[in-house]
Amino acid sequence: MFGKGSKLASIIKGTCPRCQEESMYEDANPFNVSKTYAMHETCSHCELRYAIEPSFFYGAMYVSYGLGVAFAVAAFIISYVFIGTTLKTAFIAIIATLIVFMPIMMRLSRNIWINMFVSFDKNWKEKKTKI
Repeated sequence: MFGKGSKLASIIKGTCPRCQEESMYEDANPFNVSKTYAMHETCSHCELRYAIEPSFFYGAMYVSYGLGVAFAVAAFIISYVFIGTTLKTAFIAIIATLIVFMPIMMRLSRNIWINMFVSFDKNWKEKKTKI
């Protein structure tokens, strides 16, 4: 499930979707806010260009919206239903959750977006030598 070739592994680890050998990001720490979006231009192993077309990652905003809603619903359910807080406290928990997990959601949305368009290719080395 999390082995090489799995889209889920590529999404969670943030590795190249084609070869899954290298991280797409310059800094592995998403909480380094100045470098949250800093990505390599291409993969050093398979030479996949990450920005497939200009403004490619604008589509990740839609994925980010969905992730934000999922995190907010989870924060509400945990705080209001399981812990039994008031609605005001549950709202504060939602805001705090979205702020704390924002860098992770931004990277996850990019990872999900590129994995929707690029699949793992175990024969990328052979194709690279033929070109």
